[in-house]
Amino acid sequence: MNIFLIGPMGAGKSTIGRLLSQELKLNFVDSDKVIEERAGADIPWIFDVEGEEGFRNREVNIIDILSDEDNQVLATGGGAVLRSENRSNLQGRGTVIYLQASVAQQLERTSRDKNRPLLQTPDPSVVLHTLMEQRHPLYMQVADVVVDTERRNPKAVVTDIIAELRAQQIIK
Repeated sequence: MNIFLIGPMGAGKSTIGRLLSQELKLNFVDSDKVIEERAGADIPWIFDVEGEEGFRNREVNIIDILSDEDNQVLATGGGAVLRSENRSNLQGRGTVIYLQASVAQQLERTSRDKNRPLLQTPDPSVVLHTLMEQRHPLYMQVADVVVDTERRNPKAVVTDIIAELRAQQIIK
């Protein structure tokens, strides 16, 4: 069984993914962390040196490898859905859960995080709105389950995800 978490930055993919993996007794993997480990550099450095295109190429490779493994909860980066290869691999290899969060919530959760290259701008709100317009239809296209994380405790979100997975008979 594979559970893939998608959604915008600040939606809680890593936090919820860790909790969900514990509840389901699955491995937890964060694709951004794996990219950093394999590159030997953090994401801002990769963006600086290779640009977003270089980062996205690395991301396609890592998601192809990780999504082909079994019994895991995989938290993807917010832009993973931009590449058709990623969308196809995620849809074809597991259950995709879209964690939704408003732009206001994303701003609140990411305001002090310097590890997000796309937000290193005078007005991150404009960037987040633009990204949401571009990415929301792609998130919806691949999602099997959509869960709102807005102002919610991560444990409550995990409880809702598990209930939905049971309702869809994905888990017992």
